[in-house]
Amino acid sequence: MGAWGIWALVRLAGGDRLPVVQAPAAPLLALTPYVAAAVPVPIIVALLLRRWRAAAVAGAVAMLLLGAVVPRALGGDQPNAEGPVVRVLTANLLFGRADPARLVELVRSTRADVLSLQELEPEAVERYERAGLAALLPHKALDTRCCAAGSGLYSRYPLRVLPSLPRTQMAMPQAEITLSGGRRIEVTAVHPVPPISSGAFRAWKRDLAALPDARPENVASAGAADQPVRILAGDFNATLDHANFRGLIDRGYADAADRAGAGLIPTWGTTEPGPRITIDHILADRRCAVNKVEVHDLPGSDHRAVFAELRLP
Repeated sequence: MGAWGIWALVRLAGGDRLPVVQAPAAPLLALTPYVAAAVPVPIIVALLLRRWRAAAVAGAVAMLLLGAVVPRALGGDQPNAEGPVVRVLTANLLFGRADPARLVELVRSTRADVLSLQELEPEAVERYERAGLAALLPHKALDTRCCAAGSGLYSRYPLRVLPSLPRTQMAMPQAEITLSGGRRIEVTAVHPVPPISSGAFRAWKRDLAALPDARPENVASAGAADQPVRILAGDFNATLDHANFRGLIDRGYADAADRAGAGLIPTWGTTEPGPRITIDHILADRRCAVNKVEVHDLPGSDHRAVFAELRLP
């Protein structure tokens, strides 16, 4: 029971922000849904041993962990958004190895307006565009690099390339996209490094902090409809159990999958033995309504693609 209790305390205290323990806590916190799923074990053991006080404490710990995890599968309230619909798809390509035909089919079947790609190597661009990607999404903002460091944005609508985020270890290109009707969105392809070492943790934390706010101050302004709506899409290497990621969301965003009740669907680790976790996300200005979220297999990649249909404010 003690192990579950310590885990609950670290999770609720924001373990990846706590001095001393934050770096080792970060990769472990991604496993919180599994710890929550196993929380009946200490309760049952305590009841079998007739240790009523221990059973009560274990029950309290269970409530804390389940309260942190279960809401992701239930969905949340939706704002009254009446703007145009935008469809966003994000995919980590595993060094450009993801199947081109499947990626293009996902773009076609979801009618994606915007595609965020991570781990986009220079030589992979031709394969995806030859498969039909450029015909469906002719506008692009690419920052291709070797191995896992490249990223890119493709769009159905005209875009204006914005400055990439500075000093990030992975490329994070940004673009302003003008939808039909004139509404604008600003999209960032997100891919911080995984926080699996002390140095990587510092870079991960810095990169999450560098992402732009969603401009919540515009909510009450008379010109709010004229302001671009911000969307972040990609492989965040973070789950909703990371305080640094929740801090980013608190800067004016909503996690589309969490709002749609799909926040526990795993997006990474589905092709290998071991835990499957939810680290790919689409974050939108919290004023956006989420019409639907889908998670799709992507052969050739160790990630699954995430799709969200959003209605802008």
